[in-house]
Amino acid sequence: MLDYDKEADVYDASRGGEPRAEAAADAVLGLLPARVGRLLDVGCGTGIVTRRLAAALPAARVTGVDRTRGMARTAAARLPGAVLLADSRALPFPDAAFDAVTSVWLLHLLDEPGVRAAVAECARVLRPGGVYVTTVDKAASHNVGSDIDAVLAARPRTPARDAADRVARRAAEHGLLPAGQAGFPGRGQGRSPRRTIADLRRGWFVTLPPGDPLTERFATRLAQLPDQDRPRPDPVFHLRAFRKPGKPGKPG
Repeated sequence: MLDYDKEADVYDASRGGEPRAEAAADAVLGLLPARVGRLLDVGCGTGIVTRRLAAALPAARVTGVDRTRGMARTAAARLPGAVLLADSRALPFPDAAFDAVTSVWLLHLLDEPGVRAAVAECARVLRPGGVYVTTVDKAASHNVGSDIDAVLAARPRTPARDAADRVARRAAEHGLLPAGQAGFPGRGQGRSPRRTIADLRRGWFVTLPPGDPLTERFATRLAQLPDQDRPRPDPVFHLRAFRKPGKPGKPG
């Protein structure tokens, strides 16, 4: 697992920057209710997506939370007074406080109990009639059928805790109903062999620890691919939306 305190300063540049954030925010906005008075972005990271949500919803009160100090600090610089240091598994808000809750690229970072707790908390703070939007299937989104994917196909894997069907079951456990889905490109995130080798050695692939002999065997195979610096196609990320039954109240 990466140290997100250390990653905060370079996180955006290493993951598509503003173009990816724009694509993500536009897709999220397309799944939100027509009227949003309060929106909570859980696991807001650097706030690069949260800021775009706030700009697109000028009448709404947008709040971001992240458990990592470095990320929350960066987000707070983008959204002064609107970011809190908090854990997605124990949100510091009362029940039914928000018209919309989002979690972009969060659930894949949690273990199974963490996913259960985070979805439960997002459902708890959502008002009746409100919508929860989250990314799903993060790891699978990066498989674009490239020669890099062919090399990495044999790597050890762990079950995807953010798999769409699993997330839907967790949402249903808390009364949330399916309310739509969308996809968006991870602009600027197409992998090249050389970049993938660097990612392997930094620990981005959690089942291949840095320095492990198996990691180096995959790195060697990747180094044999042609066009070492040519990015392969961008990934396509996926969103699922869930609605909390009930009559919407007046946006707060």
